[in-house]
Amino acid sequence: MEASIWFWVTFNAAVMGLLLLDLGVFARKDANGDPAPVPVKTALIKSAAYVALAIGFFVWLRYSYGATPDERAAKSLEFLTGYVIEWSLSVDNIFVFVLLFAKFGVPAAYQHRVLFWGILGALLMRGVMILVGTALMREFDWMMVLFGLFLIWSGWKMLRAADDEEDPTESPILAWLRRRLPVTEGFRGNAFTVREAGKLMVTPLLLVLILVELTDLFFALDSIPAIFAVSTDPFIVYTANVFAILGLRAMYFALAGVIHRFKYLKHGLSIVLMIVGAKMLANWFAGGKAVPVEYALALTATIIAGSIALSLWKTRGEKVIDERAPGERPLEDTL
Repeated sequence: MEASIWFWVTFNAAVMGLLLLDLGVFARKDANGDPAPVPVKTALIKSAAYVALAIGFFVWLRYSYGATPDERAAKSLEFLTGYVIEWSLSVDNIFVFVLLFAKFGVPAAYQHRVLFWGILGALLMRGVMILVGTALMREFDWMMVLFGLFLIWSGWKMLRAADDEEDPTESPILAWLRRRLPVTEGFRGNAFTVREAGKLMVTPLLLVLILVELTDLFFALDSIPAIFAVSTDPFIVYTANVFAILGLRAMYFALAGVIHRFKYLKHGLSIVLMIVGAKMLANWFAGGKAVPVEYALALTATIIAGSIALSLWKTRGEKVIDERAPGERPLEDTL
């Protein structure tokens, strides 16, 4: 079954409504009407709500998306497996977001806006990548071999660098942007651009937004091929990605203070990527799904849950790195 145009229109309209509600109606303001930092409790509630929405969508697919009961069961299971994979891989973004906001000293009150626009851009980029990837997979079946080998290589590379921490302020892209763009010496509220002395200037907040977008683009190069091992239905692939990305902003505010305790999560994610890559190769050589989707779901969930549990046990007793909210640290000299 292929999703009709109304499926796509209705789903995307609902997503835009959620984003606008989150930024507008549910956005917190301080006494002066300025954006306020998102409390951990609120972030946890939002994260749980987005997970509940994904589960509700899974139930809807189970009874509505497909011509036969077997097809509906298969499609819904593909969505759930893809969602778990994408959600797990999206957590890796949080490591980079924490580092970016800390290095640039982004005030906590402005982080919500950066992540909103960053996630909106991520949805657009991933939508294009999914459409292109689906077209390539259907036109050239050997693309599955290419994607599988790429995932195995990417997973191995991630595993070898799991304990390394790159400094985003040393990015050559950032250096190029600073040479090409007129950048203010500090933040100008939550503005991305300002006009000073008659000249249009960009603020460091825009540089952070660009790096956030590029970060998601790099992660999408892994996550999009990974979900093609589960499903080649563009609607399933797209919706699984959207639900994983929608909850990313809330998850960041919920986990930013304790993300350092997830020290083995990257190891688990790299293993998942290599297994998914091997699954794609097996599917191609078998001429179909060599590994049932439910097995892939169980294995992925076990590896991710195990890496998180091991991380929390190994780092038990550790305190939050900085009791202040992320971004509340002094502005660094990197600007």
